Amino acid sequence: MADQQTKKRKFQASGFNPPCAAPVSFRKELIATARAIATPGRGILAADESTGTIGKRLAAISLENTEENRRAYRELLFRTEGLNKYISGAIMYEETLFQKAADGTPIVDLCKAQGIVPGIKTDLGLRAIPGTDEMVTQGLTDLDKRSAKYYKQGARFCKWRAVYKISDTTPSPAAIKLQADSLARYAAISQANGLVPIVEPEVLMDGPHSIEKCAAVSEKVYAAVFKALSDNHVMLEGILLKPNMITSGSDAKDKADPQTVASYTLRTLQRTVPPAVPGINFLSGGQTEEMATVHLNAINQLKGAKPWRVSFSFGRALQASAIQAWKGKKENVAAAQATLLKRAKANGEAELGKYGGDAADPDAQVSLFEKDYYY
Repeated sequence: MADQQTKKRKFQASGFNPPCAAPVSFRKELIATARAIATPGRGILAADESTGTIGKRLAAISLENTEENRRAYRELLFRTEGLNKYISGAIMYEETLFQKAADGTPIVDLCKAQGIVPGIKTDLGLRAIPGTDEMVTQGLTDLDKRSAKYYKQGARFCKWRAVYKISDTTPSPAAIKLQADSLARYAAISQANGLVPIVEPEVLMDGPHSIEKCAAVSEKVYAAVFKALSDNHVMLEGILLKPNMITSGSDAKDKADPQTVASYTLRTLQRTVPPAVPGINFLSGGQTEEMATVHLNAINQLKGAKPWRVSFSFGRALQASAIQAWKGKKENVAAAQATLLKRAKANGEAELGKYGGDAADPDAQVSLFEKDYYY
């Protein structure tokens, strides 16, 4: 034992200090935040729709896309009593992070009061890669300044989405590398400013591809992302991964069953995601509310090594039924909150592999798929 301590002191005295994007002053906090989000039976509420995207959701219930209506809806979500039993973090759009509730309480404080970690979407959307039909995410130029501002406002984690479309020619090696490098630079800048980065490489469901094709493409994409994270000195203990589940394409003739989805998904993660990552929070990707929950449950029921928490970061798959229940009317707020809580509970149970199907209402079976879903 004494020899081991001596060797440890000599190693520390040697001056060996591998590069790390996270400053010493933030490292413990970043690790603690990531672990606080990646807790059993809880996941992330993704309420970070842009002004344009939330406008589509409001239009579906015949409501005007005004700042007041957006505030009322977001306040409804974050005032849901008991939401913290199943939700550990909430991703917001910039407007919401700086918004106040009707009584003057900062919305970010509504989250904190429930023990829900506030987060922020920091990417600025997608732009075409010139000469191709592929997309790259924008927003790196002033990310350091914006991240510092968001941290000061109370955000403690952030999200950046990259997308990849499966076709005969895509995703190309160039696009895979470009998006991986962008995700890694975002993650490094975020950690340098105290924010836990959610790294979101989304292989879209669009197309007739098989589940085998989705698995092959996703494995290549994830591997490139983690190489780039390593090259950019990102501290893996202080990140979360938000990937797609491995499913058949939206137009595939043969749809894989939940057990097959679970098997391919877990295999892909085992091959690419280091155990240092504390949590994997799946995106729903246009699945129905119920199917996203069923797939998550199947993944967690599957036997096999899972060195990370396997959970959810759902937007549409948590909110679709709730906003329909609300319809913009004050008298429907309680019903909408009950609907949100029901779906959150179902996904919390799925994170534990204990979902029994009791939230499988007809509304939860409605397709949420949107072709070329760029927001």
